[in-house]
Amino acid sequence: MRHGVVGCTLRATGETKENALRKIAAAIAASALIAVPAAAQAATPASPIGNVAPATTLPTFSGNAWTKKPITATKPPQNPYMAANGNSNLHNDAWMTDTYWRSGPLGKNLKQTTNSFGLTLPGLCASLTFDTAGRLLTICPNLSGPKMRLLDPVTLDLIAEQQLPSKSCPDQVTNPFCVSGNIFQDFSGGGYFYLDNQNRFVVGANDRTIRIYSVNAQSNGFNLDASYDLSSVLSEHERFSSALPDWQGRIWFVTRPGKVGYIVPGTGQIRSVNLGEPIQNSFTVAQDAVYVPTDSALYKFDSSGDAVRRLWRTVYPNTGVKKPGQAAAGTGTTPTILPGNLVAITDNADPMGIVVYKGSTGAKTCRVPVFNRGASATENSLIGFGTSTKSSLIVENNFGYDQPASVMSGETSRPGFTRVDVSNSGRTCKTKWKNTTDVAPSVVAKVSVSNGLLYTYTKPKTTNGSDAWFWTAIDVATGKRVWSRLAGTGLSNFNNNYAAIHIGPDGALYIGLLGGVARLSDGS
Repeated sequence: MRHGVVGCTLRATGETKENALRKIAAAIAASALIAVPAAAQAATPASPIGNVAPATTLPTFSGNAWTKKPITATKPPQNPYMAANGNSNLHNDAWMTDTYWRSGPLGKNLKQTTNSFGLTLPGLCASLTFDTAGRLLTICPNLSGPKMRLLDPVTLDLIAEQQLPSKSCPDQVTNPFCVSGNIFQDFSGGGYFYLDNQNRFVVGANDRTIRIYSVNAQSNGFNLDASYDLSSVLSEHERFSSALPDWQGRIWFVTRPGKVGYIVPGTGQIRSVNLGEPIQNSFTVAQDAVYVPTDSALYKFDSSGDAVRRLWRTVYPNTGVKKPGQAAAGTGTTPTILPGNLVAITDNADPMGIVVYKGSTGAKTCRVPVFNRGASATENSLIGFGTSTKSSLIVENNFGYDQPASVMSGETSRPGFTRVDVSNSGRTCKTKWKNTTDVAPSVVAKVSVSNGLLYTYTKPKTTNGSDAWFWTAIDVATGKRVWSRLAGTGLSNFNNNYAAIHIGPDGALYIGLLGGVARLSDGS
């Protein structure tokens, strides 16, 4: 998965996509110049995100409340150096399953709460984590530099905030924000972070350091507990894509140009290799291995020795084309580990396929094409759940979305979702169902095995030019929509731009938006 940055409010009806993008970028750049205190001294009450005209003619709620239908599944192991599974990172756990063992809303009298960060506090909080006190902790990348934020999980009040290092680049004077390519697909410097087993932020920062922050004793700011300088192995303007711990506590990292390595906390010892292949996604950590996807191949590294030792490399099908809806011409997925020592990604063929490999050897066990030729792409990790006897993978189609202007004025991306069941030690992959109705432009969707629902964030095409966004629940067993609840309207206000849905410890749904943060819960 990848997720983007920045936010503003823009009514785009009647404008070209190019003009809309320019206005968004200009508003973002202007807002980034507004100074923000390093930490909030008192909670700032949430201010609701505003809707942008035209209003939608679609119903605010459709469907029916759900009765729980639990799914039989094996829990992924708990990485001892990460916060509890479900609370620690964008994809929930070290296996990157995007699966929860707690229930989310069932669709009963749904209540939404939002907090608008607006132009004075720009940035999309794409990855949301929860500490042992249930507080919401996030990092929100934006053009002036990422911001750590501590939020009340119920009211979404801003409790504390602190700026992280901003980007640097060769043309710093003329381009103070160091933006290259699509600003909505720049995820470095904090987009991927994790919460460790001591409730601390661990982030690969823009200044080539891996930083560890804790919430201070007063819960109104942050302490820098450790900072590890990797400038000896990273070039001057090289940026982290992601950082994660192995089972021994070493912090592994990958960079966009293609370096893979780790640092040993305490000693500062660094080991790294240069693959020479761009890495756009995060990676996956097993008990004794690290799986890294590049734009060309899937790698497995040994995480038990005193070196970055490659165990295997396998090339996946690739057209070599960056499709609309992709950040690069390669897989758009972080690898997902399944019970039975299997690992899965999507390839970049046409049509795109789900590919399953043996974790031990890297041998392909099966492949299933998904979606239509000329209209298949994803930028989000596969959802994986099941047992060593039978597992399932769910993939979302993002073809057609690569920036907010891609879905402006009532337009949207291509549908939908596909579930593939994997059995017979991975040798058999069969399509269970296809949902060709619901359109999720870019969200990291999630499954609750406790209630049998797939939670996603959709944008149907409209005829009146309204940009309406919906919380949507889908039956995991059939692929049919169960209910849909309006989040709000607006080209950017309610656009999630690659952010993930999360189920909090209290059973509410959360999502980062270009306009702020939103929460959805069942009512009484």
